Amino acid sequence: MLTVGVLGAGHLGKIHLKLLNQSSKYQLVGFYDPDTKNAAKVSEEFGYKAYDNLEDLINDVDVVDVVTPTMAHFEVAKKVITAKKHLFIEKPITNTYEEAQILIKLAEENNVKGQVGHVERFNPAFQAVTSRIENPMFIEAHRLAEFNPRGTDVPVVLDLMIHDIDAILSVVKSEVKSINASGVSVISDTPDIANARIEFENGCVANLTASRISMKNMRKSRFFQRDAYISVNFLEKKCEVVKMKDAPEEPEEFAMVLQNAEGVKKQIYFDNPSVALNNAILDELETFADAIENNTTPIVTLQQGAKALQVAKQIIANF
Repeated sequence: MLTVGVLGAGHLGKIHLKLLNQSSKYQLVGFYDPDTKNAAKVSEEFGYKAYDNLEDLINDVDVVDVVTPTMAHFEVAKKVITAKKHLFIEKPITNTYEEAQILIKLAEENNVKGQVGHVERFNPAFQAVTSRIENPMFIEAHRLAEFNPRGTDVPVVLDLMIHDIDAILSVVKSEVKSINASGVSVISDTPDIANARIEFENGCVANLTASRISMKNMRKSRFFQRDAYISVNFLEKKCEVVKMKDAPEEPEEFAMVLQNAEGVKKQIYFDNPSVALNNAILDELETFADAIENNTTPIVTLQQGAKALQVAKQIIANF
């Protein structure tokens, strides 16, 4: 069993602490939070050991789970990696792409594994259809959230849209060719609403919209590919797969058949996979433990986290 410590005991950090404490794949040793009042409160309420300094925590564990504000990621991750401890780090991986590249190099030099907390990869609805997404040519993603002051210190692209950027990069096997984007600041100092159009070398186009001042929450992506349409509702954990195949000579009475101008007939089939509900955060943490124990590649590598950050930064630069 791997020993683990958590850096940061804010809203998300407390969720990680609870899940790691429950996990059969980790032994939670304790946590460190530079806010001593918050650390004392969390320790008293939940019974977790609060460390007085980060170095002692790093020394006592095999894995460090970094759940701090993004601005602190680079410096603390460097300490974790150079101490030859494995690193789980929340998204975005760092504040800049250059910092992410340094962490990747350090991880290789110190022979440690790293995983980035792009939790939507573990959303059961997305996992249910990932194998069916084959060479998508148009993707539309909407991630809308009601206003919450937490997270408004960064642009909505880094707060919300980066989830969809990572998910899209995981299924489009092509390099980014061009990006067009626009963003508007409504209530924050950084953009609260953003739209981006990403064109890939293979001709795929992804249109992403993110907002953190919407009247309702929505997290939905649609993937269009040859003879298929795939919809993923990340919020409701539902998915839909619609396929089109050549229609038989004599379709069944209630079959849905479309005919184009050339007379080609296609029949519509609904092929919806079952969704096995899970705890996505627990899954991402435990699959990282599996990658360490089995010496395999983590599901969301530091390189993939860096690529998502690079695209996000390119989008912001286009505003």
